[in-house]
Amino acid sequence: MFDSPADVSVRLAAASYLSGDSIATSVYLAAALGKPLLAEGPAGVGKTQLAKAVAEATGATLIRLQCYEGLDEARALYEWNYKKQLLRIQATSTDEDIFGEEFLLERPLLKAIRASGPTVLLIDEMDKADVEVEGLLLELLSDFQVTIPELGTIAAVSRPYVVLTSNATRELSEALKRRCLYLHIAYPTPERERDIVLSQVPSIRADLAEQLARTVATLRALELKKAPSVAETVDWARTLLALGRDELDEETVSATLGVVLKHNSDHVRAVKELGL
Repeated sequence: MFDSPADVSVRLAAASYLSGDSIATSVYLAAALGKPLLAEGPAGVGKTQLAKAVAEATGATLIRLQCYEGLDEARALYEWNYKKQLLRIQATSTDEDIFGEEFLLERPLLKAIRASGPTVLLIDEMDKADVEVEGLLLELLSDFQVTIPELGTIAAVSRPYVVLTSNATRELSEALKRRCLYLHIAYPTPERERDIVLSQVPSIRADLAEQLARTVATLRALELKKAPSVAETVDWARTLLALGRDELDEETVSATLGVVLKHNSDHVRAVKELGL
């Protein structure tokens, strides 16, 4: 997929994702070694966007499994089309097999395994899923195959590039981590965030982008319920352009703080600490 970490940086940048050395190296090694990449870090630092950028940079199809509490095998891997099976039973008097391909409903994991072309499988917010889902993933991440009792073992036609993300709200199992390369993504430095803003909002002035990045860094240093994400910094930049503001003064910050802070207690603390 990539020739080198430098090649990763260039191609991700072309997909509007600015990566540092650690990200570029991890993305390259995951492809070179054929191992899943576990990207962990605070919400909003670009973990999900990294998988999207890898898919765009390589021309691969992105298949996403969004994790949540209560996610089960039927939603993650496969289930049977029970309505179609029932209709077949009612329409025929033979002992026809109703557990064939015709009745199989693919979910994201099985779809990624059976894909014939280049595929990026994004398993998003793994820490939100129940522990049982990790057990479901162990066979897939070890051997890139899944077992369906009625059909047998299905091996990957073309091994997908797998990215798992986690906001670290709970500790993932050691068995799952052993199967992955690990990448921690922290909030970017103000300089890096300025560059991200300029790449996403090219019409904004460089000095205003720097003001935004430094103000957001100040906000993240406060004890907030939810620190601003990189995406929210970009949204703030677009907000200033939409309002025709060319300076991040006290009036502008007060009027637009809701773009980056989504809890009233965070607003109160920010107003107090920033002296607004």
